[in-house]
Amino acid sequence: MQRLSFFLFFLIIFLWSCETRKQTEQPPNIILFFVDDMGWQDTSVPFWNKSTVFNEIYKTPNMEQLAKKGVKFTNAYATPVCSPTRVSLMTGMNAARHRVTNWTLRPDQKQPMELNHPTLEFPDWNYNGIGLDSSTPNTTFSKPLPQLLAENGYYTIHAGKAHFGAIGYPSSNPLNLGFDVNIAGHAAGAPGSYLGTQNFTKPGKAEIWAVPGLEKYHGQDIFLTEALTQEVLAAMDQPVHNKSPFFLYFALYGIHTPLMANDRFIKPYREMGMEEPEARYASMIESMDQALGKVLNYLEVNELEKNTVILFMSDNGGLSAVARGGEKHTHNLPLKSGKGSIYEGGIRVPMLAYWPNKTQAETVNQTPLIIEDFFPSILEIAQIESVDIPQIVDGKSFVPLLQNDAKSEINRPLFWHYPNDWGSNGPGIGSFSAIRQGDWKLIYFHTNKTLELYNLNDDIGEHQNLFGSNREKAKQLAFLLTQHLKNVNAQMPVEKLTQEPIPWPTNLVESLE
Repeated sequence: MQRLSFFLFFLIIFLWSCETRKQTEQPPNIILFFVDDMGWQDTSVPFWNKSTVFNEIYKTPNMEQLAKKGVKFTNAYATPVCSPTRVSLMTGMNAARHRVTNWTLRPDQKQPMELNHPTLEFPDWNYNGIGLDSSTPNTTFSKPLPQLLAENGYYTIHAGKAHFGAIGYPSSNPLNLGFDVNIAGHAAGAPGSYLGTQNFTKPGKAEIWAVPGLEKYHGQDIFLTEALTQEVLAAMDQPVHNKSPFFLYFALYGIHTPLMANDRFIKPYREMGMEEPEARYASMIESMDQALGKVLNYLEVNELEKNTVILFMSDNGGLSAVARGGEKHTHNLPLKSGKGSIYEGGIRVPMLAYWPNKTQAETVNQTPLIIEDFFPSILEIAQIESVDIPQIVDGKSFVPLLQNDAKSEINRPLFWHYPNDWGSNGPGIGSFSAIRQGDWKLIYFHTNKTLELYNLNDDIGEHQNLFGSNREKAKQLAFLLTQHLKNVNAQMPVEKLTQEPIPWPTNLVESLE
């Protein structure tokens, strides 16, 4: 009897210690490798059901390595332009809700191209970006992701492009959002130059485009992406020594314009006979991939890989309307159009995820995801179960999909809302709202008050508008889109002639019958 009592006692102690160890186990490090303007086709990793000509051109071996280790998401979405995506990432809100619906820079004002539209008046959107105080005008008041991570023991590092708020407002500085370290992030969304020999700025160009904080590289023969990578590796040493988990948000400036050659990579592309803008673009993609490789190598050398989750994403579709060589609006084929457009070329982006001992190697997941899903997903990865925040989170965690849980497939509509003007012209570029549910996608173009319906499974290039032949499906999606826009109190453009808001999608469908 006494022997049995001792056995039960030690069993209880053992089980208690196991549970305690489980509860106190350090959460994983998290790296979000975030590329600017990288299209779905700007990689040697095929995100379609077959390889394409573009996949054969671009060299991204480190993306290939990451895809082999983890999950490739083939239906991942951002917004059509940068700041709305970044604010959704940091807050978990859909763009229609947070109202930072266009790219930010100048304080207290809309973009110049929005002031002279021939038929529409655009709403007074949140052009000052993320707000840390509810009284700050034209901002979206929220508690951002890095602050939540920092409050729960994470060492938080920002590197590269910020673009969270207008000049002079607190959110233009990543340190005010909860980052412990800010490397080169400020209000502007592009560099003046990628060249250290030009001090990462361009003579005669506005000073606001000069990349800050990299003065020690001025005058050196170094590409901006490489300078950022060196600073990132140095910053990661700090949490390693302190034995605390870290969150690295590595938001490259590349491959955003100005398209500039990285001389270390461009020669083979020129020898292929590529137009100069395209050769430069390809060299910038390879430079991006080298940065990813150096981060992956750092983790391996420092024995951190087994406890580090790596996420890879782009902030919008690939550039195609301006600055590129060749025929405009074709750089993302088979996807239609590019950055700024609501067609797939403007919003569908490459996404990869690797969580050691969680993800299954070489997994392909076709579940449609959207950028606001990163907010709850990263919190779940960080084992942060409850948060006190002022914003309503629209995103849904994709963590079960990382663990290959087919029963947890996220099956809900995705929404886009852009009551603004980007400035360039092209297919699908303008003011619009849209919804995707399953294989179906409905687009509402505000200027002409037209609706387009596509089945993406059958028609990934969005060539055949089925609105006329499938009104019932259009009605269903229009109802869901209208419901969403009303629920989040979305801003709508106003017709200049009548001074009336444009009709809701449902009302438009009914008027066309």
